[in-house]
Amino acid sequence: MKKDKRTRQKELKETIESTPFITDEDLAKKFGVSIQTIRLDRMELTIPELRERIKSVARNEWNETVKALPIEEVIGEIVDLELDQRAISILDIDREHVFSRNDIARGHHLFAQANSLAVAVINDELALTAKAEIRFTRQVTKGERVVAKASVTGVDEKGRTVVEVYSYVENETVFSGVFEMYRSNEQRGQQQS
Repeated sequence: MKKDKRTRQKELKETIESTPFITDEDLAKKFGVSIQTIRLDRMELTIPELRERIKSVARNEWNETVKALPIEEVIGEIVDLELDQRAISILDIDREHVFSRNDIARGHHLFAQANSLAVAVINDELALTAKAEIRFTRQVTKGERVVAKASVTGVDEKGRTVVEVYSYVENETVFSGVFEMYRSNEQRGQQQS
């Protein structure tokens, strides 16, 4: 049984407030209506599109800024950042990320998302990847959303910051990596003390 417009819009608003990164497509499936109906409902409720919601949450949720590279050079949208602790980014796999013959994401895009997140989480003007051990655990296809989560796990014997990154589609791991990050001597010394 379809819900009336008022009830649907009320539930739509509540759903977006609790899960701001939900897509219009997922909302359409959830409410059993067309994507266009969801877009019209959002417009009437003055709820911005997904990309704007991501940017808004990012601005409101974290007040630290990426230091090691310009924010526009991070692959994916950073939605959470605590320097030298953790970071999260989201990458929607579109046509430009996949092989045209099979719609499978090119591996370098998943690596770039994870690597740029490992750089972004470093609280230093200079952060470079010295070494990376990576594993692709399943193919990612066009239309899927990859959520990468980076955690700073410590400092190795060479004084490099170790960052672990796991990338997921829904709750399934699709990529993992351990990155050894070089940073300036001044910052390394501060981190070790």
